[in-house]
Amino acid sequence: MSAVPQPLRMMPATAEGAAAESNEGNGQPEIAGDVVLARFAGLNAEEANLIALVQRGDAAAFAQLVQLHQRLVLGFLRARLLQSADAEDLCQDVFLRCYQGREKLERAASLASWLVGIARNRLREYVRRQSRRKDVAWTELCLELDRLTEANTEGGDEALAHLPACLQTLGPSAREAIELYYRDHQKMARIGVLLKRSEGAVKLLIHRSRLALRNCLEHKLRKTND
Repeated sequence: MSAVPQPLRMMPATAEGAAAESNEGNGQPEIAGDVVLARFAGLNAEEANLIALVQRGDAAAFAQLVQLHQRLVLGFLRARLLQSADAEDLCQDVFLRCYQGREKLERAASLASWLVGIARNRLREYVRRQSRRKDVAWTELCLELDRLTEANTEGGDEALAHLPACLQTLGPSAREAIELYYRDHQKMARIGVLLKRSEGAVKLLIHRSRLALRNCLEHKLRKTND
């Protein structure tokens, strides 16, 4: 995979951007002053310095931001998308949006959580724009479990690593309903016919199954963190 994204190509052609290019020769971003860093009270000194430089259009600083967080963002997306090419495309878009919205970065509690938040919003847009539901059913389930577990955004895909084991803890009917809905893309009414249940009963079963998955994932995350 090529570098994601190309910072110099994304920067506006301004005097500020030209000045940033002139600082790129040594491959290291310059250090921002204490007065600038005072704006970023919620961040550690290293992240505050990096963000301050990115906001000024420093290409080397933005390249460093990408290098530091590309693996996190790409891993988050790959865990929630069936096609790796889609994950790579969205990863580039996440960093592009980060750069375009760089003036808002000082609001972030951390760069990692800010970038994962952009990635999650981008996934939601991706789901809404797909014409065929079967292409995004897995992504829908992942996003829903993200919301239910309220997982740490800097390690959000850790919960998904436990998903196969948690699926096995469901009862046969619950597991079949989840598989029919998310894997086989069946409608609630059709699942009701297959399971010999009313549509309302199927909706309740899937709802309870999602809650059971949430509880299982939260339990496994707590054990991992202990």
